[in-house]
Amino acid sequence: MPYSVVTGDFFSAHDAPGHPESQARLDAALTGVPTGARRIAPERATVDDLARVHTKRHIEGVRSFGRECPPGRARYLDPDTYVTAGSFDAALYAAGAAWQAVERALDGEHCFALVRPPGHHAAPDRAMGFCLFNNVAVATAKALLSIDRVAVVDWDLHHGNGTEEAFYTSDRVLYCSVHQAGIFPGTGWPEERGAGPGAGYTVNVPLVSGSAGADYALVFSRVFVPMLRRFEPDVVVVSAGQDALFDDPLGSIRLLPEDFGALAGMLVDATPAPLALVLEGGYGRSHAGAIGAILAALDGARFSPAGGGAKASTRHLVEAHAVGRHAVSP
Repeated sequence: MPYSVVTGDFFSAHDAPGHPESQARLDAALTGVPTGARRIAPERATVDDLARVHTKRHIEGVRSFGRECPPGRARYLDPDTYVTAGSFDAALYAAGAAWQAVERALDGEHCFALVRPPGHHAAPDRAMGFCLFNNVAVATAKALLSIDRVAVVDWDLHHGNGTEEAFYTSDRVLYCSVHQAGIFPGTGWPEERGAGPGAGYTVNVPLVSGSAGADYALVFSRVFVPMLRRFEPDVVVVSAGQDALFDDPLGSIRLLPEDFGALAGMLVDATPAPLALVLEGGYGRSHAGAIGAILAALDGARFSPAGGGAKASTRHLVEAHAVGRHAVSP
């Protein structure tokens, strides 16, 4: 199956040099994209696209806050999340590129949207955690206008609280997140399973500090892959944050670049539905290597998770899911 990459220069309008989530980190990640990879220019989402997930007050708040920014300066919505004069447009391109990735996947092609600002912390009514609008949620909501089911797999270091909140009561979105336990944003516990019709369609596996490739591989093989196969999604969207790398400054998970290739390969092999990946976090020096491994997996390469066995705490979490606590049906 072919693959493509959606990226461009529009995202540099949202930039605060020295901040972890800056244009420099996207530039570094892009060095992992093979020279011959097909690149597609991003297109803007519309305000109506955003409004399927976000409140009008939130959308207009981000836009007006940016308009008040002096040229070349950033203002902060909270201690972590900034806006510049160009942030609203950059965020529209990020959300639009996420939809392009989903659209290409629905047409039978794996696609990775390498964008910023990231999105999975952005809730319907607020920005947080470096995120202004929820790119994956916006693309998923648009996809549900024409297809029945979307699976979202979030392997970012941090729990995607915004994505979870957007679809918490829906049985049309399966949200699976593996993340470091007990860090920002403080959500993503196994007890968060969805509500109403969505009960059982939210799956959280919080792993302890020091978890590595074997832990992630066990979660994917025993929890996520079986659920994907039962759910039978029309498309699989990946919140692809590579900040679980061993050298990332924001966490203490120990994945190697090749481990991300292993995870991507497991998802490719899990279902006939192509993958649409959307960049979330990733701030370490080995990020480009992880991007290269992911794209190699989309292109057919397969990787084995690095060294050792899974931790006892991971095995306990996996067994709790395997006994059927989170069953879904097509």
